[in-house]
This record gives sequence, C-alpha cells and structure tokens, in this order.
Amino acid sequence: QVQLVESGGGLVQPGGSLRLSCAASGFVFSDFGMSWYRQAPGQGRELVALISSAGASTHYDDSVKGRFTISRDNTKNMLFLDMSSLKPADTGKYYCVAHTGPGKSWGQGTQVTVSA
Repeated sequence: QVQLVESGGGLVQPGGSLRLSCAASGFVFSDFGMSWYRQAPGQGRELVALISSAGASTHYDDSVKGRFTISRDNTKNMLFLDMSSLKPADTGKYYCVAHTGPGKSWGQGTQVTVSA
C-alpha cells in the first residue's frame, strides 16, 4: 500500500524559506516520477513541480521557477521541495504525489502559510 507522509510546513514571513519533505513507502520509489501539488484556499489543486524517477529531469510551474527546487533521494525514499523567496501567494496545502498509475497516489498534505 502506497504511503506518502509530508512534513516541514509551517508559518513563514514573506521572503523566507522552507523545506518540505515526503517519506514514501509501499512501492518501489525509484521506479516512479514524483511531484508536489498545492491547493490554495478556495482553489483547485495545481502542479508545483515534477521530477523524473531518477531525478534527471524536472519541471516547474512558471510561478515558482527560480524560487523552488524539487529533489529526491532514492536511497532513502524521500522527496523534497526547497522553497525560497516565499510570497503570500504561495500559501496553501502542499501534497506529495507519486505517479504510480492513472489515478496517482496522494499524501495527506502539509500546510504552508506565508504571512507577515
């Protein structure tokens, strides 16, 4: 059974930084692409960043390019999202997603709030 557990969210001031982590289990982590999605209050879920199974290829939404970095450690079954120069518009619940099939597998999410 796929399990994805996010951590690292919190309250941060504009311009600050956070590192989100996702611990994966229940599947062969190194075989699948992974991504981070976020959902702002009252909005749908949107793709933030995507990384290939080996980590060689990444993709970012235009709104986070140059500020966020997605990475993974296949030896520890971990996914990361390093976020810097955070803006209030980055506020939302961030989800770790495993591209294990057509329906994907989702974690429970971790809240990020950017506010002065």
